[in-house]
Amino acid sequence: MGNSYAGQLKTTRFEEVLHNSIEASLRSNNLVPRPIFSQLYLEAEQQLSSLEAGSRGDNEEEEEEEEEGLESSSPLNPYQMHPPPEGCCTTDGFCQAGKDLRLVSISNEPIEVPSGFLLVGAKSPNLPDHLLVCAVDKRFLPDDNGHNALLGFSGNCVGCGKKGFCYFTEFSNHINLKLTTQPKKQKHLKYYLVRNAHGTLMKGPLICWRGSVELRSRQTSSSTCSSSLFQAPESSVPPAAFTSEQVLVANPNVLMGNQLTGTTSDYPLQMSAMSPAVFNGKDSPKHQQLVKNNLSVPTRPSVLGTLTNSGPPKKRHKGWSPESPSALDPCYTQTSAHRMKTDSAGVSCLPQAGLVGPATISSPVVAAGEPVSVPDNLLKICKAKPVIFKGHGNFPYLCGNLSDVIVSSLLYTCYQNSQSISRAYEQYGASTIQPISEEMQLLLTVYYLVQLASDQVPLIEDLEQILMRSWRESHLTEIRQYQQAAPQPFPQVPSHIAPVTSAQLPWLAGLAASSCNDSVHIIECSYSLAEGLSEMFKLLIEGKLVKTNYVVIICACRNTPIDSCIAVTGKYQARILSESLLSPAEYQKEVNYELMTGKVESLGAFFSTLCPEGDIDILLDKFYQENQNHISSSLNTSVNKPAALDASGTPLCTSYGLERHQIRPLQLAVAQKLLSHVCSIADSSTQNLDLGSFEKVDFLICVPPSEVTYQQTLFHLWHSGVLLELGLEKEHVTKQRVEQYVVKLDAEAQTKFKVFLQNSLQNPHTLFVLIHDHAHWDLVSAVHNLYPQTEPAVGLVDRLLNCREVKEAPNIVTLHVTSFPYALQTQHTLISPYNEIHWPASYSNGMDLYQENKKYFGLSEFIESTLSGHSLPLLRYDSSFEAMVMALGKRFPRLHSAVIRTFVLVQHYSAAMMAVSGLSQMKNYTSVETLEITQNLINSSKQCACGHGLMVVLRIPCIPLAAVAYERLYHVRERLALEDHFEIILGNPNSTITIGKHFVEQLKVWQKIEDAEWRPQTYLELEGLPCILIFSGMDPHGESLPRSLRYCDLRLINSSCLMRTTLEQELGLAAYFVSSEVPMEKVTVGEVLESDPEKLSSTDNEDEEIVTEGSVSEKRSPVKRERSCSHDSASSSLSSKTSSLAFCNESSPPLVSLGERARSPHPPLNSVMEEGAASCEKQRQRIGKTGAYLQFLSILSRMLIRLTEVDVYDEEEININLREESGGHYPQHNDVWPDLEIFKKMPFDYIIHDPKYDDASMICSRNQKIKSDDKPAIRKHEDLYVRRQTTRMRLSKYAAYNTYHHCEQCHQYLGFNPRYQLYESTLHAFAFSYSMLGEEIQLHFIIPKSKEHHFVFSQPGGQLESMRLPLVTDKNQEFIKSPTFTPTTGRHEHGLFNLYHAMDGASHLHVLVVKEYEMAIYKKYWPNHIMLVLPSIFNSAGVGAAHFLIKELSYHNLELERNRQEELGIKPQDIWPFIVISDDSCVMWNMVDIDSGGERRSDYTWSERNVSLKHILQHIEAAPNVTHYALIGMRKWSSKTRSGEVQEPFSRCHIHDFIILNVDLTQNVQYNQNRFTCDDVDFNLRVHSAGLLLCRFNRFSVMKKQIAVGGHRSFHIKSKVSDNLVSIAPSQYICAPDSKHTFLAAPAQLLLEKFLQYHSHRFFPLSLKNYGHPVLSVDCYLNLGPQVAVCYVSSRPHSLNISCSDLLFSGLLLYLCDSFVVASFLKKFHFLKGATLCVICQDRNSLRQTVVRLELEDEWQFRLRDEFQTANAKEDRPLFFLTGRHI
Repeated sequence: MGNSYAGQLKTTRFEEVLHNSIEASLRSNNLVPRPIFSQLYLEAEQQLSSLEAGSRGDNEEEEEEEEEGLESSSPLNPYQMHPPPEGCCTTDGFCQAGKDLRLVSISNEPIEVPSGFLLVGAKSPNLPDHLLVCAVDKRFLPDDNGHNALLGFSGNCVGCGKKGFCYFTEFSNHINLKLTTQPKKQKHLKYYLVRNAHGTLMKGPLICWRGSVELRSRQTSSSTCSSSLFQAPESSVPPAAFTSEQVLVANPNVLMGNQLTGTTSDYPLQMSAMSPAVFNGKDSPKHQQLVKNNLSVPTRPSVLGTLTNSGPPKKRHKGWSPESPSALDPCYTQTSAHRMKTDSAGVSCLPQAGLVGPATISSPVVAAGEPVSVPDNLLKICKAKPVIFKGHGNFPYLCGNLSDVIVSSLLYTCYQNSQSISRAYEQYGASTIQPISEEMQLLLTVYYLVQLASDQVPLIEDLEQILMRSWRESHLTEIRQYQQAAPQPFPQVPSHIAPVTSAQLPWLAGLAASSCNDSVHIIECSYSLAEGLSEMFKLLIEGKLVKTNYVVIICACRNTPIDSCIAVTGKYQARILSESLLSPAEYQKEVNYELMTGKVESLGAFFSTLCPEGDIDILLDKFYQENQNHISSSLNTSVNKPAALDASGTPLCTSYGLERHQIRPLQLAVAQKLLSHVCSIADSSTQNLDLGSFEKVDFLICVPPSEVTYQQTLFHLWHSGVLLELGLEKEHVTKQRVEQYVVKLDAEAQTKFKVFLQNSLQNPHTLFVLIHDHAHWDLVSAVHNLYPQTEPAVGLVDRLLNCREVKEAPNIVTLHVTSFPYALQTQHTLISPYNEIHWPASYSNGMDLYQENKKYFGLSEFIESTLSGHSLPLLRYDSSFEAMVMALGKRFPRLHSAVIRTFVLVQHYSAAMMAVSGLSQMKNYTSVETLEITQNLINSSKQCACGHGLMVVLRIPCIPLAAVAYERLYHVRERLALEDHFEIILGNPNSTITIGKHFVEQLKVWQKIEDAEWRPQTYLELEGLPCILIFSGMDPHGESLPRSLRYCDLRLINSSCLMRTTLEQELGLAAYFVSSEVPMEKVTVGEVLESDPEKLSSTDNEDEEIVTEGSVSEKRSPVKRERSCSHDSASSSLSSKTSSLAFCNESSPPLVSLGERARSPHPPLNSVMEEGAASCEKQRQRIGKTGAYLQFLSILSRMLIRLTEVDVYDEEEININLREESGGHYPQHNDVWPDLEIFKKMPFDYIIHDPKYDDASMICSRNQKIKSDDKPAIRKHEDLYVRRQTTRMRLSKYAAYNTYHHCEQCHQYLGFNPRYQLYESTLHAFAFSYSMLGEEIQLHFIIPKSKEHHFVFSQPGGQLESMRLPLVTDKNQEFIKSPTFTPTTGRHEHGLFNLYHAMDGASHLHVLVVKEYEMAIYKKYWPNHIMLVLPSIFNSAGVGAAHFLIKELSYHNLELERNRQEELGIKPQDIWPFIVISDDSCVMWNMVDIDSGGERRSDYTWSERNVSLKHILQHIEAAPNVTHYALIGMRKWSSKTRSGEVQEPFSRCHIHDFIILNVDLTQNVQYNQNRFTCDDVDFNLRVHSAGLLLCRFNRFSVMKKQIAVGGHRSFHIKSKVSDNLVSIAPSQYICAPDSKHTFLAAPAQLLLEKFLQYHSHRFFPLSLKNYGHPVLSVDCYLNLGPQVAVCYVSSRPHSLNISCSDLLFSGLLLYLCDSFVVASFLKKFHFLKGATLCVICQDRNSLRQTVVRLELEDEWQFRLRDEFQTANAKEDRPLFFLTGRHI
């Protein structure tokens, strides 16, 4: 039957079930349905889904399970093996002598085979994927009918050479089959083994044991065929063995019934070089085994046979599994390359076996009775070759005149696949549902054939839907129960419909056929189909089936399954179906043969006689002679006369101009979707795509082998500017340079592709994008190419794009681009369905999502125009043309219908041109449609001032016929003197465009081209040229057509093009964009028939569903139209200028003329997919895809640059003018390390210079004379929230990274260590006591296995004892001595914890300090990092708690290490005392190089460069006397750094962000564990007051990345009583005790710090902007806001404090005073009158005790109302404070 969806299907409810089941089986071998595909297509508005079942490489495992199941259920005792001899080998796959017998191991080894023996493959139940090689006497093996095998056994072991095994039981023990059932040669000897052309031994045909044939011959399968593009060698037979090496057989007249028994032409076929397959290591002289279960090839050269391998037949009751391979005939297989190319997994239940499989596979049918002889002169008598479709059961041999009959297994496959539907339910847990019975299948087929009209051709797709619908309706109860609920544990009630029995079938079929006027004839057989076929041939010869189109032959014997076949005998139907079975190569060969041998001369003679005045050519010559002297060329006039100009001097007609690069919103949206998906792939831990490691983008665009497509891609790439934007080319890009980035997939593609692969290897930091445009072209596997010698281009895409180098390259992303992705839907697709990018719909719920000014007018809209309510359908059907074709088809039965159709079409156009030129008598010999097209073509240029005309596309797929049409039309045009009115162009995909010189000059004028050598190279450049474009080639390859296209003549697309993909490609020629401004109702009939200037069309046109919503007037009101193209990077927004010339202002779509078989295209498919070899793909938009992927390249490049950049804080240091004035400089500028003695003499700079503390209180020292105008202008309160200043910096190779970075070098660092199981780590508790907290502190370490060497355990896996510390004297250059601690919160993804590159690969100890509730998420993202988990009581604490615990833990660990190593003889002071505390946003580190070559001190230059953190730390760690420094740090980087800041190498000042802390010296100085802000300033002051040294290395700097999440931003202050997220003002953070104030859900310390920062003037009113009288702050630094200055003093004995004897303070702040603060200490300080006091304590009782203990009431006055607390509930432990005034 025909293979098309050209019928309109009715509505059923089948989609609901198959949405999850069938698609899942198509997609993968697992049982998890994936929600990617759409529902099954059963009606116009529904979506399509492929029902084509996938196939497996081997089915024998399932059969063995069945057989074993049967045996195990029998009452026999299980088989007991004899114990093997002592000491022998018992390994599976080896014999008892220890020799390997597996086929994969010894396939290339020479094996001695005695005469009369054959090599066969045995199956071991323990090695289901292997065959064991055995040598067996062929007398004990069956013939090809499963008979004549001697009982018993005789075999040899090919491993050890032992001979003479007379019992199969003994032999099976020797080869270690280890059977659990009785050994039987019939069961375990499965395959003959053969050697291919390379001498490799491999699996051959199945051994046809009689039992298996008799038991399971009813359903067939292929054992070597698979729809997989890549197949394991063991389960496949290479083409060399079964395809290329076709073998001649002795008997020339007998042909297996499953072979193609007729050729497609009457001339000899050229057969390829053939050699016999080599069996068992030798050439068999008589090829005795060659025909065993395989096709025979007669010596007649007109019949081509193929050796096949028949799979084991299945048991009848099993049905047809979706995983089972389908059987194929050569007659079908010969079309496989084309079918694979068009819709390999498309819209029907076609078998995929053989399409890409290794061999041509046929059904293992068994001959019944004598061969059936095909009568001589059958074609001559019947005027058509009958096409016989095998149905059920056995099909007999045919012999005799085989060239006059065609046999196909298409119907057989349809029957088998329809039975697989019920299995889809069973796979997902549904109760067993019986498949449709064979009797019902055949009966429904008869019903279908009966209702076909005489001019209709049966479609296999229609029958598939009928079978599915019938099955579903008969099992509706079970299906609904499966859909709505879980499957029930009990069996379902059987259907109430009584099944059709085999006895009833012939009677019911005859009854159905009785009403069709003998269109369907039923023949009933009693013994075999051979009787019925003989009867049919007899009736055909006798002429008794003249009115019969279909003969149904049924053999329905009682107690046996039915046999059936259907013969198509109707002349029209048989012709169409036989032609549809030809492959493209055979189709062209047939046409060539008919043209070359003169068979078409009779047809040409017939046309010549049509003219009423005799021969048409005579009439043309007569016309030419009469008009020779009156020839006038409108084109010459147009060229020579000045064009009509408007006032500005430009032509009135400006509608036609080539469009330049412009990106439409929808294209940008697709590019952004692609980019987003690539980013998600990079973010996935399962993919090795580290976008951060790429510095630039390169690409290669692969296009089909069409010169026009190649040139138009070059054109768009050249004008897009992408090459310049990506930095691949400089200014003035030449076309030769652009050609390096586009490759035409022809024989020369490999050279350019190799260069691309070499570039990818040589540039690992470049991301290469391999763009496969028009990806549905050439879908044949290179591995399983059926025609490797004759068609070298077939499979080229697979060989190049799926090669190992592309798959394994870490820097190649493959992007497959197609508008027809359903052609690529296969079960074995190499791309995850989650890597599909769908072209978005531009409408949603009637809303225009992308604000496009152009609306797409595609296939859906053309079809809609054919419905009622539209005055002029845009898809038109030429009935007179079809009637003439039908009549001539009957007159010339031996000619291919494509030849007839072409000659009729050429005749129509010739007659129409003659009629328009004045020979009106020729109007009767053309059609109305053709005459209209020709009239408009010839007259169009006359209607435009500039001579613009319209384009007519004649689609002639067959290249030889296109050449014939071109020559004939060219001749007629020349005879009619029309050569200057319009051009005729032969568009061949393999050649460039050739047009006449006059038309070239006209195009150059229109397009303002001055290049004398210019010639149009793309169809787009033919804009406005009146022409007929004869578009040849079996498929369009993405060639774009200009806006001036007005008519698409598709009357010649043949039946092989009626796959969904090819049909939509053909109709897509007319797709375009439309601008909706004027209602369609205003467009007149005349306008519709005219041409259109702004149409957008393409062979690769846009998705139909994009504009399926919205009002009819919107969709049918094109006023401005625009033609861009499948490869158009842009759509022009050019609008037509107002003109009185109708042609230049027309606005209707192109008209499409359709042939008979293309009248009912089906609706669009919404859900799509495609296949490819790498990570990503794009699809489903048929216009502007090139623009979309070029835009993707552009934004991908920009993103890569952005990925290699970060926003770092770039702020100038504050309070520079307030530095210490005397003695504050380090004198020796060339020192690389500080001199300890000099450094001790430097004063400490109390002033904060870090710009992040711009809104913090200034710290006063005695040496500073601060005036009010010295303080920088205070920012307004609202300015405090202004975004801090940043700059974008390129990441260096020494940067720290977040979790999104995973390059190959980082794999082991991040946990991909082969020695350790991924994510393997252990949790260890670590406890120590600390008196200040009053309890024992228990911390937890999470230590990955790979990091355990950094720690000491009591025993392996035991108690954690300490963290190893190095010695001060260690000098290892590949080791960082200081452990690094990074406290972090809320930044598990964005924290910069990957220090691998920053440390330059050096070994280091890095600990993340996390809160308990975040432990799991940090562990997930950083599995190979050591975690220090804080106790749960610190879950709501600030950074002070983390710093406090890090320091205390480190000191405790230092003591433990000193004790441990002291036992080893190491002095305590030799243990390294430093740790690093780093912020989680430190991204890069820099170093300043000073060149002080001048004589004077001020003569120097400096430069800054990025260095590794390893370099900086090792430099600092190597400093002399380094252990005498308590804190070491570095500058924060700024681009505004002044020379003076770096000239001085060291400063004694505050240190922030990245500190190196000496935990030994700072033993008695603690961080404040309660602090949230400014805890580093507070700690710096404590350290300095303790007399310790703080050293800042000014020539080192740290860059801090701006991270928008986590950190201090993770603390949100909100109401405790409601979840309302309304922000609460800082003034509400405190309240009076015992008031009814709203309590807040925030730590008391945070509320206190925030309140003081913004409202400290409420407590210290005299201090506001009074910098000369600061607030005295004892033992702490709290930020009182930028308008209040503070003076820090320490109450500790021997502290370093500034002299305050003559300083008057405006306030006193006592924060959580300890016992060191006494009344006498406070009495040393002097205060202004009216100065205020604030005392802060943990509770009210402590507050009163502090007032009494410090005798504060002596100098301070307190009032009851001056007591406050933080706005916390009692259980949250608020802080209390008391204010007072100085007396």
